[in-house]
Amino acid sequence: MDFHLSEDDLELKQMARELAEKRIYPRAMEMDEKGETPQDLIKECAELGYFGFTVPEEYDGLGMSATTFMGVLEEICSACAGFGIMLSVHNSLTCEIIKQFGSDETKKKYLPVMAAGEKIGAYCITEPNAGTDVAAIVTTAELKGDSYVLNGTKTFVTNAVHAGVFIIFAKTHPDEGRKGISCFVVDKDSEGLTIGKPEQKCGIKASDTREINLQDVKVPKENLLGNERDGFKMCVSILNSGRIGVSFQAIGTAQAALNEAIKYSKERVQFGQPIANFQAIQFKLADMATKLDAARLLAYRAAQLKDEGKPCHRETSMSKLFCSQAANYICNEAVQIHGGYGYIKEYPVERYFRDARVMELYEGTSEAQRMVISRDLLRD
Repeated sequence: MDFHLSEDDLELKQMARELAEKRIYPRAMEMDEKGETPQDLIKECAELGYFGFTVPEEYDGLGMSATTFMGVLEEICSACAGFGIMLSVHNSLTCEIIKQFGSDETKKKYLPVMAAGEKIGAYCITEPNAGTDVAAIVTTAELKGDSYVLNGTKTFVTNAVHAGVFIIFAKTHPDEGRKGISCFVVDKDSEGLTIGKPEQKCGIKASDTREINLQDVKVPKENLLGNERDGFKMCVSILNSGRIGVSFQAIGTAQAALNEAIKYSKERVQFGQPIANFQAIQFKLADMATKLDAARLLAYRAAQLKDEGKPCHRETSMSKLFCSQAANYICNEAVQIHGGYGYIKEYPVERYFRDARVMELYEGTSEAQRMVISRDLLRD
C-alpha cells in the first residue's frame, strides 16, 4: 500500500498545522483550565470548512477522503486533543452515519447545515449501565402515530452543549437485545431533551462531555436512519471511522509529546551537559519515535482501506489499539524525560499525558479491540 499523501493533501495538512500552531496551541492551556472551547475558534474552523471535511460536495461539504481528514486531525490534535475531538466526532461519527445511512431527504436536511458548522453533531450510544456492552442499552423508542417517542439517558456525550444534532441509539424492540436497536437523528430543540452539567474529566478538558436525558421526546418517523433493528449494524460500521479518528488523535498528541521531549532534552543541562547526550535519554527518544512511526503506518493503512471501501474492521481495531497505547507510552516517557517539570502544568507534556489516557477507553477499550481482532483471526 502507498501511504504517500498527495500535494493537495500535504497543502491542507500544512494549513492545519499553521492554524494549530498560531491559533489553537496558544490557547490550549486556557481551554484545559476552563474546560471549554472558545466560540471564535469553532467559527474559524467552520469558515475553513472543517465541519464538512468528509461531507460530499453536493451537500456543501469539502468532499475529502478519510485519509486527508485524518492528516488534518493529527495537526489539530497536536495542538489540543480536546479541540480536535470535537471535529473528529462531528465528522467521523455524526456526519458519517447520516452520509452512509440517511435517506436523501435526511441528507439534504442535515448535511449542509452540519458542513457549515451551523449544527454540530453529537453521537449518543453509551448509557450509565451500557458501555462496551451496547446491547445493554435501555433507552427506548416507541412508535406512536407519525412519531417515535424516546425515553432514556445517555452518558459521556461529546459536543453535547455545542450540538444541534444528536444521533441517538434506542431500542424499538426492547426484548430483542442488540437486534432490537434502531438509530435516530434528534434535533437539540426537541421538547423533553435536556442536557446535564459538564463532566469533570482528567484530560481532554476542552472537549465538552455531558449526560443527556430524553423524556417523551417526539421524533418524526422520517428521522429514523435506515430501518428499525438496523442500529447495531450501523454502530459497528461507523465505529470503524471513529476508531480511525481516535488513532489520529493519539498520533497528534504523541507527536507533540515527542517534539517537547526532544526540545527539552537538548535544553536541559545536568552534570555539565545536555541530557540529550546521555544514552538513557537517547534510547527513550528512539523507542518513542519508532512506536510513533509504526502507529502512523497502521492508522494510514486503516484510513486508506476505508476510503477504498474494503473490509477494515480488524485493521481499524489494530490501529486504535496500537495508536492509543503508543500515545500513552510516548506521553509517559516525555514526562519522565522532563523529570519533575513534567509533572507541572506549565509544561505541555503534563497535559498530553492526561489527554492520552482516555484514548485507550473511548470508541472501545483496548480490551474490546483485542476481542475484535482475535475473533476475526479465529474466524478465518
